[in-house]
Amino acid sequence: MLSRLNPAQREAVTYLDGPLLVLAGAGSGKTGVITHKIAHLVSACGLDPAHVAAITFTNKAAREMLTRVRARLPESSLASLQISTFHALGVRILRAEAAQLELKPRFSILDAADALGVLAEGSGETDKARLKSLLWRISAWKNALIAPQAAEHTAADEAERSAARHYAAYDRSLRAYQAVDFDDLIGLPVRLFDTDPQALARWQARLRYLLVDEYQDTNRCQYRLLRLLAGPRGAFTAVGDDDQAIYAWRGADVENLRLLQQDYPRLKVVKLEQNYRSMQRILRAANTLIAHNDKLFDKRLWSEHGQGDPIQATAMHNPDHEAESVVMKLSAHHFEHRGRWSDYAILYRANHQARAFEQHLRTHRIPYTISGGSSFFERAEIKDLTAYLRLIANHDDDPAFIRAITTPRRGIGPQTLEALGRYAGQRHLGLFAALFESGAASHVPPRQLDALQEFARFIHGLEYRVRSEPARELLQEMLRATGYEAWLFDHLEPREAEARWANVRDFVDWLGRKAEEDGKTLLDITQWLALLSRLDKDDADNDAVQLASLHAAKGLEFRHVFLVGVEEGILPHREAMDAGNVDEERRLMYVGITRARQSLFISHCRRRPQGRELRPCEPSRFIQEMTTDGSDDIRHAGEGHADTAPDRACVSARLAGMRALLSHKEQGRAAPGTPPPCGPDTPSHD
Repeated sequence: MLSRLNPAQREAVTYLDGPLLVLAGAGSGKTGVITHKIAHLVSACGLDPAHVAAITFTNKAAREMLTRVRARLPESSLASLQISTFHALGVRILRAEAAQLELKPRFSILDAADALGVLAEGSGETDKARLKSLLWRISAWKNALIAPQAAEHTAADEAERSAARHYAAYDRSLRAYQAVDFDDLIGLPVRLFDTDPQALARWQARLRYLLVDEYQDTNRCQYRLLRLLAGPRGAFTAVGDDDQAIYAWRGADVENLRLLQQDYPRLKVVKLEQNYRSMQRILRAANTLIAHNDKLFDKRLWSEHGQGDPIQATAMHNPDHEAESVVMKLSAHHFEHRGRWSDYAILYRANHQARAFEQHLRTHRIPYTISGGSSFFERAEIKDLTAYLRLIANHDDDPAFIRAITTPRRGIGPQTLEALGRYAGQRHLGLFAALFESGAASHVPPRQLDALQEFARFIHGLEYRVRSEPARELLQEMLRATGYEAWLFDHLEPREAEARWANVRDFVDWLGRKAEEDGKTLLDITQWLALLSRLDKDDADNDAVQLASLHAAKGLEFRHVFLVGVEEGILPHREAMDAGNVDEERRLMYVGITRARQSLFISHCRRRPQGRELRPCEPSRFIQEMTTDGSDDIRHAGEGHADTAPDRACVSARLAGMRALLSHKEQGRAAPGTPPPCGPDTPSHD
């Protein structure tokens, strides 16, 4: 099993004498190291799979890891193995220890939209921008393990004191609803383990070896959870790359790498520097660029794949010329090399840059997809259905109660809900429980109260059945009973209603399939829905050009990458420059470069629209920083004749494509690779 690993990978897999940090450069096989180590712990060292936990940041990464482990261990070993995200591990801990934290085992997990609603309700604030800023501030406090009282005590001014008071009210509302937000999934286990030595000892005995992926993306709260679970033995392997730390804006703290050395003096560091993805020219440019950052650990990526073609850096006249030239060059390159559209990616710093490229891709009838789009679970019809499931699992979930009782409407309006809410507040009860108190009749009119109680009895009936009946059939029956389909078609245009109902059917089928495959009831999987960002669809056969922001592209790779808009003020971003945070922007550029396997095209504009004028632009400093003195790794084009479209490289590629076409015609064959029309799977973005 270890024979296919290189020496550094083998050392990382077999080292078990203490805490280990694996510095895994881009494309160096870090997932393989983690999965080999899991198999080594179980098969060679005899560790019970139930005592091993591999923790990552995304459901997709966890699924990929499980797939790879499945190829190395017998199926019987996988049932008890814990491979999950940080947040899924938090859910597991909270469900087991709910009583210690005064939570019901079936507490609700609020997504960002629900959390915003709870905050708005408690604060009286109606401005969405202000609410989002306030929620971001609360999230930062939680990730720094600062309680509401401490936040108010340490507030620097009245604005911070006001935010801290809203934080306290928000926290009380969550407890009243028997709900937690995403930050609580990590923060509450940390609080439990800090105050309850017996609970900590239980989990240290249960999880005897930890493997943490993408360690550089951890925040301070996640690091604290790792330290508590690992205990003084430090039985863990942390895998990360300080050169790919690009999420400080959402709380990630690259200083956690330094803390590891301080907190674990016996920490062993293994560097994975052999890259299995990119050509040597791409890696040299990446190494030269990132060397401009102050680094905690030095490493240089290298490859046995050969030199590869020079990187092309092209100056464009303006954003429309850039989009047109990139799409034409991509199309010609695809025609010449006869690959797949999915071999290509267009990467950018900010999502608004995608619009011009979408327009030209459509014009050329090239299929494309966009990463970082809105989540399937954010769609209104899916949130409607999940509100019912949340309420079945937790009657105290007032936000879910309000959404479910009003969708479809049952003659229950805002005044009725407000009256019920006042009574529930007086009695310190949830809305659902307040319905069945005798005093409710003095606050809610009889007809509306009957409708409310009938709905509550309906939910009660479902609650008893979800424990045993098949999920798919129960969901279909629930939809029939609520009349949701008819309600959609009564209130929406036919085309929109059909689209929403199709999404609901897809969701029900997916949930039913998930329950059958995992052997779980609908109640079992309800609590996990909030942790999922999208359906488990297999995109491997989706042959389309990928458009993605650099943040969304992390973890992906493509044969050919177009890195666009590489200008001062965009990459590095002006706000980062003003804040003195160019190092993280440089890491973002490094991530973009190292997504490319075979070829890399970089473009920048001489002018960009600003209001009604075109402002001059400077190429990003990063382009110059990529250049190794005396090398020909980067070829510059476009200087002095930015108005020439398309550029010479594009013309050359197109001529080569035409020659190939003529050659195939002479041989009586149809030329493959001709751009197909956009099929039904090609997304439409208005």
